[in-house]
Amino acid sequence: MAPQLYLITPEAADPQSFPQTLLAVLNAVEFSALLVRRCNLDDVAHAGFATRLVAAGQGAGCAVLIEDDAALASRLGADGVHVNGGPAAVKAAVAAVKPAMIVGASSALTRHDAMTIGEMDVDYVFFGSLAGSSDASAADLAEWWAAIFEIPAVLSNPAATPAVDPRGAEFLALSNSIWSAPDPVAAASAINAALNAK
Repeated sequence: MAPQLYLITPEAADPQSFPQTLLAVLNAVEFSALLVRRCNLDDVAHAGFATRLVAAGQGAGCAVLIEDDAALASRLGADGVHVNGGPAAVKAAVAAVKPAMIVGASSALTRHDAMTIGEMDVDYVFFGSLAGSSDASAADLAEWWAAIFEIPAVLSNPAATPAVDPRGAEFLALSNSIWSAPDPVAAASAINAALNAK
């Protein structure tokens, strides 16, 4: 069975043109979740930009999460927050927004890390980086986690191509290879078609 798709916005997205690009991708391919990254903008500009992305994602039927800012996620009416920090940051986010909102967590670099995070009432455990290159050790961890635990695994493969192997993870996160492609819609569609053909 193909994994559900999870889309990560680029850190350096252009505030003017990116919302339209994002909307085109979301209209072409079904994504279950959208992570809005903290952009290289001041707080006011970032909040305004994130507002547009939350509206686009929710309009396309995605659960929209805000990176590392539970207060902003609540203020914008997003569906949750994605935490990159360690257990203390995860605990704070869970206390701030659960059970009304989703909390997902990164920083699972070892099996012990993943189990520690998994015991903190999170909705998913995220393996791999938000951007950059693919990580073979993260893929191994995601496969191990998905085979044993009920909490969903999100495997991030920033360099994903149509040949990507989700390794049994319930969610596959896409980022760099979509946004750096000449045609992001075509790139996302090709990966989606390949996954559903397997």
